[in-house]
Amino acid sequence: MTTGTRARTSLVAALLLAATALPASAVAATALTTRVDGRLPSGATYVMEEPATWNGAVLLFSHGYASGPANPAQNAPDDATKALLLQRGYALVGSSYAGTGWAVTDAVPDQLATLSVFTERFGAASRTIAWGRSYGALVTTAIAERDPDRIDGSLSLCGLVHGGVANWNNTLDPVFAIKRLLAPDSDVPLVDIADQAAADAAANTLTAAVDSAQTTAAGRARIALAAALHNIPVWNQPTQTRPAATDWDAQQANQFEAVKSLLKIAAFNRRQEAEARAGGNMSWNTGVDYAKLLGRSSVRKEVTELYRKAGLSLRADLATLDRAPRIGADPAAVAWMSGTSSFTGRLTKPQFSVHTIGDALVPVQTESALKRAVTAAGSGSLLRQAYTDNAGHCTFSPAEQLAALHTLEDRLTTGSWAGTDPASLNSRATKADPTTPTRYVPYRPTPYLRPYDLAHPADGR
Repeated sequence: MTTGTRARTSLVAALLLAATALPASAVAATALTTRVDGRLPSGATYVMEEPATWNGAVLLFSHGYASGPANPAQNAPDDATKALLLQRGYALVGSSYAGTGWAVTDAVPDQLATLSVFTERFGAASRTIAWGRSYGALVTTAIAERDPDRIDGSLSLCGLVHGGVANWNNTLDPVFAIKRLLAPDSDVPLVDIADQAAADAAANTLTAAVDSAQTTAAGRARIALAAALHNIPVWNQPTQTRPAATDWDAQQANQFEAVKSLLKIAAFNRRQEAEARAGGNMSWNTGVDYAKLLGRSSVRKEVTELYRKAGLSLRADLATLDRAPRIGADPAAVAWMSGTSSFTGRLTKPQFSVHTIGDALVPVQTESALKRAVTAAGSGSLLRQAYTDNAGHCTFSPAEQLAALHTLEDRLTTGSWAGTDPASLNSRATKADPTTPTRYVPYRPTPYLRPYDLAHPADGR
């Protein structure tokens, strides 16, 4: 069947479905696109759009973390990128997932079910690519590892590709340092958080401690130490001025806001929701040497300079962390998080993973964790990674996203990776959309500080 014939047939089928659709489904057809909205048996909603001249490729988009109650289905990362993809003939599909939060056990089956609905309505695709941003890239990587027969390749953008256990371990470390060094007398629970009210109270208590600490040189040095344990970059929002390499004060001021955001978003509220799913605390710092972690941090020099400037002993503060009572994990919760949200590194289809270098929420070092797992599993030839010189989480331009997609498509077509270097990616991005930035750069992230994957038996299981 030719592309034109397929498009006409699909459009007619969609119009017929509109007359007989169940109340949970709606079909709209225009001269350019057929859109179908519906609901899966799980309760998740979905949205799919097929352009009138479909190129045969389906892009299965997995959206990021949603805290609810609003939980709309999404089939693209942003409206501008969606418009460009539809113009180029891609069919776009995605679901809401049946639940919000750390909903990987809902997300993966709902995404695959949405893909099945598309095939039933519009016919088989010539190529299917799974892609996602942030938490959605964790969902995408789970699909790539566990259901590779449903896709041809995957694209991860700013993703939690280090997996769930690693994420929650590394989220624990900066908060542990803040409590021990800035609020040692507080009874704030860092794990086993009872409910969202308790999460809010804990976040407010430690945020107040951080705000107070920011007014003194010693406090600022300690905030920088906490930030270093999470690899929070010194330039992490597009609105920030990029600090000079030795402007330690400006660097710390930028991290200060990111530390407060970590406390407000991930460290307590999202942790509480994830713990509820896992059935307990899934992270630990028993056996962790914080001096060694700091030594591997991407911003360790800033910390040592701020401690020196404050006349404060870094060695003494690290000793305080070493002496503090440690936190153990619930083995059953670790098993749940590991089984649902950690990775083996075994790829059977190509994956292209792209990250901004100035990401505080999901630091770029997660890419080091992904490469570590994939290399250990013997799948290194199927993975390529690239980096954009942007501050912020998932602050990609449409041009950058299309360049990544087209590069993966070339790999699927030719069987070989080509054009993954920054110059080639920037050239391709400019051709795809000359109106938005192209910022791919040579970059090699430092190691992820608390890696955990299923390819390394010594990771603490």
